Amino acid sequence: MIAFVGSVFSPYYHWAGRRDPDNHVCMNVALYRPSGNRWSMTERGRSAMRRSATSFAVGPSSIRSENGEIVIDFDEVSVPRPPAQLLPRRIRGRIRFSPDAVTSRVFDIDGQGRHRWWPVSPTGRITVEMTRGGEDWSGHGYMDSNWGTEPLENGFTIWNWARGLMPNGDAVILYDAAHRGGGHGRIALRIAPDGTVKEVGMPDKTDLSKGFWGVPRAAHHDGDDFARTRTKIIRTLEDGPFYTRSIVRTRLFGEDIDLMHESLSGDRFASPVVKAMLPFRMPRRR
Repeated sequence: MIAFVGSVFSPYYHWAGRRDPDNHVCMNVALYRPSGNRWSMTERGRSAMRRSATSFAVGPSSIRSENGEIVIDFDEVSVPRPPAQLLPRRIRGRIRFSPDAVTSRVFDIDGQGRHRWWPVSPTGRITVEMTRGGEDWSGHGYMDSNWGTEPLENGFTIWNWARGLMPNGDAVILYDAAHRGGGHGRIALRIAPDGTVKEVGMPDKTDLSKGFWGVPRAAHHDGDDFARTRTKIIRTLEDGPFYTRSIVRTRLFGEDIDLMHESLSGDRFASPVVKAMLPFRMPRRR
């Protein structure tokens, strides 16, 4: 679940010259289920947005702080995803996230302060109650925030990001970004449930198979052949012209771990052809 203001992936925001971010807002919902995935990213204008210091709403969906929890109510329409889903379908439910702690550190991911990232609550408990379009479940959750002062594709040629939960409850988060002007931004963190942030050395990296559209993917692991050979993609959740989201199994700090993994190609996203394809996945309602 992602809440966007001045949606970084919005072709409409790009075509409008990236002015008036409040007029390009949305709540992105992605559900991955045994019975079929669902995806919704409907952009709306400023008249559909309501926000305060403790809440943010876009159309029928909202996120708010309530008694120490983050509560998200969503009511959206998922776009068709042939061949599994041929018609739009409504998805409705409530998410409750109970963070273990809130961290205080914000990181530059480009080295110049134009792109910032805050791992707000790297660990916590989550419950999902679906009233339409899915199944209820519960497990461990994660919350972060990104913001910037320039288009994403201006800052990066490609990045790989991953987050997983160690057996002792620590969160491991890895950010490996290639800067547009040259050089790399590498952030490797191990964060305890009490919010203590420890920077660690960036583990070794191995290239994985590319996505269907050719987006490169790479994952990190301990620096030995045993760990390298155990690093593999378990499941691809999203596979687009500029972005992939996958579950990757690897070995870090001597432990086997499953990571939520993302690869993003700024070069691909900069393409006018790719931006022209996005409205099929990201419709806009005036």
